[in-house]
Amino acid sequence: MHSRRLLSASARGLLFLTFIGQTIGLLTLRSAAAQPNLIVIFCDDLGYGDLSCFGHPSIRTPELDRMASEGMRWLQFYSAAPVCTPSRAALMTGRLPLRNGMCSNQRRVLFPDSNGGLPAEEITIAEMLRDAGYRTGCVGKWHLGHLPQYLPTEHGFDSYFGIPYSNDMDRVASAPSGKLAITEPKSEYFNVPLMRDKQEVERPADQTTLTRRYTEEAIRFIKEPSEQPFFLYLAHSMPHVPLFRSSEFADRSRRGLYGDVVEEIDDSVGQILKVLRDEQLSRNTLVVFTSDNGPWLSQADHGGSAGLLREGKGTTWEGGMREPTIMWWPGTIAANQATLELGSTMDLMATFATLAEAELPRDRRLDSYDLTAVLRGSGNSPRETLFYYRAYELMAVRMGPWKLHLQEHGSYGSEPKKLTKLDKPKLYHLEHDPGERYNMASSQPGTVQQIQSLIDLHRADLQPADTLLEH
Repeated sequence: MHSRRLLSASARGLLFLTFIGQTIGLLTLRSAAAQPNLIVIFCDDLGYGDLSCFGHPSIRTPELDRMASEGMRWLQFYSAAPVCTPSRAALMTGRLPLRNGMCSNQRRVLFPDSNGGLPAEEITIAEMLRDAGYRTGCVGKWHLGHLPQYLPTEHGFDSYFGIPYSNDMDRVASAPSGKLAITEPKSEYFNVPLMRDKQEVERPADQTTLTRRYTEEAIRFIKEPSEQPFFLYLAHSMPHVPLFRSSEFADRSRRGLYGDVVEEIDDSVGQILKVLRDEQLSRNTLVVFTSDNGPWLSQADHGGSAGLLREGKGTTWEGGMREPTIMWWPGTIAANQATLELGSTMDLMATFATLAEAELPRDRRLDSYDLTAVLRGSGNSPRETLFYYRAYELMAVRMGPWKLHLQEHGSYGSEPKKLTKLDKPKLYHLEHDPGERYNMASSQPGTVQQIQSLIDLHRADLQPADTLLEH
């Protein structure tokens, strides 16, 4: 007679509980594995044409070139504003800056004497991701309020190391007058504080070491032992003027000082990607490299290049808001991709929400679209339009390949210096004419009317907030 070993009721119960526990544990591990690490590397005033993988002939960016060859170049990716503060607010919140008051027709950005900052009621990417189980770190330039209640640690970041506003601010009275402090800069000319969380650790910050120290801090954060996925926002202070680089990069670039600065940022990117590879994190980490706005053209050879695009920083021409953008995620993003799909820094919020299984804010209007399908190669970008604002002024609108200009303003230091409302809108086909040279409005009246109707719909439910930059 065949006999079999029977389990007692208590043993069977213990076995069942063990099975359930293992199953829950496995599901938890799968959920954690499904949440990728997320890194945004954000430059300041980097031009569309400043990287060798975007066509610059004399600035060498081998690390970013490799990142592009292993990932995806976005050829039509935009910031939401042509200057620092509003563009950063848009990235952090997934909203046009005029929706939360982080723009102004008078004071274009926040200054050291400003009393305002990003409102507490705004929900940032960091807050959204922290609620989804992420640890969060901010390194570099913040520029969304320097007072304690506005700093990164009040907006969802577990830690902060960097400067609270632009590196050309807080110029001391003893600094050379005019442009000399910019063209022949010294750190002591700018009384900019370096902060850790809410404490000043150095003032003035030694700006020759900022890129290096930001990189070291970013690497420390990545390597920090933790079971949690992480979100790292690394916002470089450069290549905004005044230009500084470490001694290791002095006189290395054929492009001069500006090239030295960009090449040090390139090296920083290479170090970060190497750490991800070494720590076996690369296949579970999305890295986004982009910039806050276009090049500061009036700074001559201390400013960058928009390549074939028109104008630069401060304008809503393509050179002011279209950014050199690379996204890297080995095993998910196919190698050596170049996409013409539309995207914006505002879209990072919805994209990260999908990837992190996080909950988007539902009590406010977002301007963010999920780009996951483009990253995975499974579909197109849902973004079909783009509204180009200069503070509260709607300057232009993109619909598909067409861009309609309603008003014009030159980049800092160029014409026209005042806002000019056009008697007749100008229309450009950006895929035929990315330099915005050939006005097609007279031959495309139907397209003009279609975009005008789109503007009417946009304005119908638009509720701008009062500016917080003039307080």
